[in-house]
Amino acid sequence: MKSNRTALALLGCIGITAAAADPKVSSSDLDRAHLYLQETRNLVVGATRGLSPSQWEFKPAPDRWSIAQIVEHMVLAQDFVLGPVREQLAKAPAPRAAAGRQADEVVIDKMPDRTAKFQAPDFLQPTGRWTPSVSMDHLLKNYAELVKYLETTPDLRQHAVDAPALKAISEGGYDTMDGYQSILLVAAHTERHTKQILEVCADANFPAK
Repeated sequence: MKSNRTALALLGCIGITAAAADPKVSSSDLDRAHLYLQETRNLVVGATRGLSPSQWEFKPAPDRWSIAQIVEHMVLAQDFVLGPVREQLAKAPAPRAAAGRQADEVVIDKMPDRTAKFQAPDFLQPTGRWTPSVSMDHLLKNYAELVKYLETTPDLRQHAVDAPALKAISEGGYDTMDGYQSILLVAAHTERHTKQILEVCADANFPAK
């Protein structure tokens, strides 16, 4: 994790320095997003590998999510970005110059930080609509679609939409995101909730098997 974080930071510095005024997706942008997608995909796969049904469904407290619910929430967030957000971005106006690539750093640094907690909107609340295996299959297919979206959309930097999640984690510093940042955001969201999965696994009452 630390070595990948260092690589991401270096790629980010290259991107900011070399292409600060360029609205196109740079090669360093692509490398950074590819690395982050791969890293966060591997994190959630590793955190959930080999879990038993009782471990999937265990809740540390009545008001806390089980691992099954956490993964469902991850998938719903992916679906939202790959569906409505992507459709909105295709027709959205150009981003405000003030946001720029500094917002990339906020997404990667702040979204995974679980010291600040947020209430998920109703449409991202888990309801048990899928089994864990179906959720994981869906999650992995969405990761493949995110990579395709990254690689086949040359104007990712040229449109921006309102971003309540980015506004929340930046404490109002940024309130819109471009297409590239939407991909980083969904990966960072997965990292954030993989940490939550590990918190559930660390609970004293977590089933041994």
